Amino acid sequence: MKADQKPMRCPMGVPGGIIAALAGLAGIIVNAIHGDWMNLALSAGLFLMALPFVRVTMMVHSANDRLDEIEAKMAKK
Repeated sequence: MKADQKPMRCPMGVPGGIIAALAGLAGIIVNAIHGDWMNLALSAGLFLMALPFVRVTMMVHSANDRLDEIEAKMAKK
């Protein structure tokens, strides 16, 4: 691996969470129009779960990047 190249971290975490949030939002709209309350509740649950998943995944990515920088500094000493 080259020195300037970052390691790949969980490549489907963020896009997968965004897709899940969009699917939940589309489900909310469609089920609200059709009056299907059970599926509306499931879509709302998916939407409310997907957005924090994206945030947590991004926090883990940034923490891993910081750890890599600290390890690189420790290896130089």
